[in-house]
This record gives sequence, C-alpha cells and structure tokens, in this order.
Amino acid sequence: MGSSKAFLCACEDVTAEDVQRAFARGYRDLESVKRYTGMGTGPCQGKTCLALAARELLRLGATPGEVAPFTVRPPLHPTSLGALASLDPEALPLEGGAPVPLAPAVTPRPSMPLPARAKVVIIGGGIMGVGLAYNLCRRGITDVVLLERAYVNAGASGRNGGGVRAQWTTPTMIRLARRSLEIGEHFASEMGINVWFRRGGYLFLAPTREHVERIEKNAVLHARHGVRTRILTPAEALEVVPQLDSSRFLAASWNPDDAVVFPWPFAWGYASRAEALGAKVVTFTRVTGFESTGKRITAVVTDRGRIACETVVNACGAWSREVAALAGVKLPNEPERHEILVTEPQKPWLQPLVSVLGSGLYFSQSGRGEIVGGLGDPDEPSGLDTRSTLRFLARFSRAITAAVPITAGLQVMRQWAGCYDVTPDNNPILGAAGHDNFLQLSGFVGHGFMMAPAVTELMAGWMAGDPPDEIFQRFTLDRFARGDVKGEDFIIG
Repeated sequence: MGSSKAFLCACEDVTAEDVQRAFARGYRDLESVKRYTGMGTGPCQGKTCLALAARELLRLGATPGEVAPFTVRPPLHPTSLGALASLDPEALPLEGGAPVPLAPAVTPRPSMPLPARAKVVIIGGGIMGVGLAYNLCRRGITDVVLLERAYVNAGASGRNGGGVRAQWTTPTMIRLARRSLEIGEHFASEMGINVWFRRGGYLFLAPTREHVERIEKNAVLHARHGVRTRILTPAEALEVVPQLDSSRFLAASWNPDDAVVFPWPFAWGYASRAEALGAKVVTFTRVTGFESTGKRITAVVTDRGRIACETVVNACGAWSREVAALAGVKLPNEPERHEILVTEPQKPWLQPLVSVLGSGLYFSQSGRGEIVGGLGDPDEPSGLDTRSTLRFLARFSRAITAAVPITAGLQVMRQWAGCYDVTPDNNPILGAAGHDNFLQLSGFVGHGFMMAPAVTELMAGWMAGDPPDEIFQRFTLDRFARGDVKGEDFIIG
C-alpha cells in the first residue's frame, strides 16, 4: 500500500491510516474494522473498498480468517422510502434471508492470551459489560477479565438507534435515565472519544385519545422527578419539527433534555479506558461452561481454556439466557429481533428523536445527516434472529412517510437487525441467581444502552462495598416466583 493517506473507502472517506489505527487498537478482522472506521457502510456497501481493506489488513499481519468478507447489508441498491412504502407488508414474510453469523466462520485471533485467573469475570462485550469493567476499575477493582465471543459492539450495543430518554413511567427508570444523560454529556471529555452526544430531545406523537391520556399522566410523574416534559398541541409540535403531518396526531410529549448519541464509540470508550486502568478485554472467546463448588462458581470454562475467578457477571444481553443455562440457571429472558435502517445523509432538519405511539416507529437524524430509525413488529416471534426483511422496509417506509411526507424521496442505504433482551415485565434481572457469586446484568429489553451508564456505575459501587441501590433488591430473579412484578410499558421500537 502506498501513502497511508490514500482512501480505501471513498464513500466514507476511510484511509489506509484509519485502518492501520484500527488494527493497532486490536480491531484486526474486517467486520470489526468496518464498525470502527465506517468503511463499507456507504452507498456501494463495500463493493469497492472490501478488497483494498483486506489487502491492507493482510499487509499489517492479519490472518486469512480475519479478512473474511464482512456482512453486506440490504438493500442491494439505494431505494427510496416512497418506493418501499408502495409494497404491501402483509404480503411479505417475517423470515429474512440467510442467517447472519455473529462471528466469522473462521474465528479471528483473540485479542490476548487467556488469563489463568481473575477476581471478576464479565461475560459480554456490549455496553453493559464494558461499562461495568470500567466502573469496577474506577472503584479500584482492576483484576477484571471481560470475555466476548466476537468483538466489542457485535451485539445489540452496535445495532441500536442511540437514544437516551428520561420519559419513562416509573420513578426508578426516570432516575436511571437522568443519571445516564448526565454521564453522556461529559463522556467525550472524560473518555477522550467523541460520541456525538446531542440533547435534541424526544418527541412522542399521540395519535389517539388513549395515547394523549397516557402522555398527560406521564408528564405529571415527570414533573415530580425534575423532567421538563411538556404536552404540546399539534401546532406546537410543528414548531419543534415543522415537517410533521399534524393531521396524524392529537398531541405530543416533548422533553428537550433527552438525547441521541452514536452508540459505537460509547462502548469503545468504556472498553479502552477499562483496559488503560488494568482490565483485560478478551475477544473471540466463547464461554462453554462453568465449574462450581457448593453455591459458588469457581471457574469459567471457555473454548480456549478456563479462568479461575471469585465473581462472574452475566452481561450477555439477548444471549444471557443461554449463558445462564450453562450454570444451571433458568432466566425468563426472551430474545426478540428488532430491525433498523439508515438513509442517505441530508442537511440538518431534525433535532429530536421522534416516536409515534402505538406503531413503535422512531427516527432521528445522526450527526452525519442520515435518518436512522426502526419499527417493532407485533408479529415478531421470539428467537435469536438478526436477518433483515423486506417486510420491515415496507412497514417502516409506510409509517415514516405518513408521519413526515417529505421523507418519501429519501434513499435507504442499508438495514440491519439486533435483538432486544425481553423479560416478562420489561424490567432487568440484576444480582445473584443460582449461585452466590453469579451476578446477572441483563433483561433490559430495548433500553439497555441508555440505562448502562447509570446501572453499571451503581453495580460497580455495590460490588466494591457500597450499600446496594434499590434496583439490586427490586429486580432480582426471584421476583417472578414471588409474583412481585410491576412492569414498565413505555417501550418503543
């Protein structure tokens, strides 16, 4: 390769130097380099840059397994939302194409040798796992090993819309979200990585009288807890987003302090700072079992050997049930696919994240100008499925063009899917389960990313000797057996 300033990906302005920087930071395989640099996410979907990037990685010392082609996302060619909205969703199947593997068939090299022991082993390299690793190190617990079966951000943390909102229906969720917003506002300066944190607010549109009554009730609760939620008329909502079709809703709920961030660097920032403080982040290492004595786990067994430990934390999101089962613990968590897409970039016109109640539609504009959005499907079955569907494109396109007609001409650049980690009451499962030292950090449905900064800070404090926050007494696994279940129902996406 010639100059390190030479462009490998013209769509996203990714240079050889960018790839070299990613490689030096431990992102050695094409899929994670794609995440780290943005390479291959533009209009050509990697058709022109894939071979050039692979050649550069091989030159740097990557193995053939590490340059296995990354996943090309549909649609094959940019397609307008208007054209996709003309399709009949009910005539399209829920099933996607070929299954998308979490990791390449030929596993890339792990980031480091497997340590023989650790005080704390965290399983899962998403925002919960890396956030806890960092916060433990901040509290002086630095003998921490984090195990990830693929690469950091491979799961839901790298597949979400990046919203952080304080508009919830319970005081606990409001408190946690407000703390996460505080952390997010200072994250870039403290971690040395730009997460594009923007307090653009959340605007919830209420299309029926029932939805209006709901947001009015929520606004009263929000006011009691210091959240600046206002109920807007359609005319007032147009002052926030003039492009809305005001005939489609009766009122709106607006909190200008809610925010949107770019989720990938949030996890990278936590991981890199945790490593700088002494934690070890071990990638491409799969947990296959546990060793235990009495009521305590004594070692984590992986496909590369075992790690003796004092405490294990299950932070695997949609995979948490599978990992818990290896320890003989049955979690009620169910994975559920949720799809998302991104359009071509536009000049800035949308400040808040907009959501239409009832439909599950949400969308915002990224710092680069793209519209990023998703839409839940009431017919979606449970299961670990990250395939993309034409049905989603049709449903989303119909919903967004109805809410904002000017979006009909926007071109969809790519779509993907991730899995919510759903519990029966839409609240997390925290604390010990099955074994005295097997701690759960899962079940956050679709809001794990936004709650992680606050929750991992509290959990690290508790593990370091602080009195437990009420969430570690309230959200234990045994609440389901006790029947002490109070659900959170303000779920979107």
